[in-house]
Amino acid sequence: MPEIRILSDQVANQIAAGEVVERPVAVLKELVENSLDAGAQKIEVEFRNGGKSYLRVEDDGMGMNPDQALLALERHATSKIRKASDLNKVGTFGFRGEALPSIASVSRFVLRTRPISSNEGTEIFINGGKMIHCKDCGMPPGTRVEVSHLFNSVPGRRKFLKTEVTEATHLIHMAKLYALAHPSVTFTLIEGGRTVFRSPACDSPADRVREIFGRGLAESLTPMDAQENDLRLSGLLGKPGQSRSTRKEMIFFVNRRPVDSRTLSYAVIEAFHTFVPKGRFPPAILFLEIDPAVVDVNVHPSKREIRFRDDPKVRSFILNSVLAHNRAMTSPSSGFKPTLPVVEYEEENGRQVPKIDSQALELFGQSKTTELSQPKPNSLQETISLKKKR
Repeated sequence: MPEIRILSDQVANQIAAGEVVERPVAVLKELVENSLDAGAQKIEVEFRNGGKSYLRVEDDGMGMNPDQALLALERHATSKIRKASDLNKVGTFGFRGEALPSIASVSRFVLRTRPISSNEGTEIFINGGKMIHCKDCGMPPGTRVEVSHLFNSVPGRRKFLKTEVTEATHLIHMAKLYALAHPSVTFTLIEGGRTVFRSPACDSPADRVREIFGRGLAESLTPMDAQENDLRLSGLLGKPGQSRSTRKEMIFFVNRRPVDSRTLSYAVIEAFHTFVPKGRFPPAILFLEIDPAVVDVNVHPSKREIRFRDDPKVRSFILNSVLAHNRAMTSPSSGFKPTLPVVEYEEENGRQVPKIDSQALELFGQSKTTELSQPKPNSLQETISLKKKR
């Protein structure tokens, strides 16, 4: 049996990268979360070739001095927690201290950062986990991270990436999620020199939805807000009757963190049980504010999935809040009126038929009066002859 040995830091970081850095979108997620934790008010994201060849995240946050910048590239180095009990009340996005060293171990990594109290910044260049240089540089306050040639040092991982279009789709979607979760932050997304969207700071999520998802989705949603003890649910819900064929437009945030949660999605679907057809899904963009001590965000390597301490309580709150909103929307006093077809009665037999739009008739050089003035056939032969004349 081979001897047991301790892995080198480089190999350990590359193994950890398998959990943290699955694809380019994971790099984007970790870097944007660091920017938000640093108090950034402006975040710019740029990528090329689906993030495989180049990805940049730049912010105007607090920045780091040289010692802190070097320490940030060590495994399990973090400013977010100090003791194990802090994991029970995590209030930041990143807290494990694995993201930067893991990313740097499988890419060409350049970190430039400058705190507002310093006159010059620091540049750190790491290639495949090996330090190339650390030197002073000129830059505005904030942090700029460039990740290029992702997985070049581990080609076995690179071949499992999808096409550039697929990876770019994931990157754009993730950037939109964080822009939606933080409307007070200015977001810019650039793909290959083309600006995908540029959204200045907004007053509400509704304004951000209109800017990055389009007016069509924004107009199909209505605001809602509900609170019960330490739980608060706010955001935008689809109007009764609005539905989609997939769950792609069911987006959930817990304490401003985008998450996948069966508890939240199933509660919303059940609340819309009688308001949308079976097999269809309501558009929903919902924000759940909850005490960090009763939610565990450390159950998944990418922190995408979460676990509630009192799952039935959260589910019941979501279900009742959304159901009450839907009932209020469809009540007579709400002013919501479903669109019904306009009908009229035929003079001959009194049957209800759809009313003819007079403007549509005018497009064909006819009017309702000319249609009514035409002689009515009394037999099948007269009907045939009348059609031939027309």
